[in-house]
Amino acid sequence: QVHLVESGGGLVQSGESLRLACSASGFIFTNYAMRWFRQGHGQERELVAHIDTSGQHTNYGDFVMGRFTISRDNAKNMAYLQMNSLRPDDTDVYYCNAARMKDYWGNGTLVAVSP
Repeated sequence: QVHLVESGGGLVQSGESLRLACSASGFIFTNYAMRWFRQGHGQERELVAHIDTSGQHTNYGDFVMGRFTISRDNAKNMAYLQMNSLRPDDTDVYYCNAARMKDYWGNGTLVAVSP
């Protein structure tokens, strides 16, 4: 059974950092690109970051502007999102996604940034 479990969310102040983690099981992790999305209440889900299967190639949403770094550890079936210089408009639920022909999703972790 496939599981993607996000962790690391929480409440921080503007300018602080968080590191999100995504634990994957139930599928061949190295066959899947990994992505982080975020979604606010009543809004569409938007892509935050993408990393390929090898971990060598990444890309980010325009709003990231160098503040976030996506990474993965294929030996541990883990993906990460290091978020620095957080702003109040980064407040959202963040979702881990495993992407191939069929996508898998986690249940999300809430990131809240106060002014």
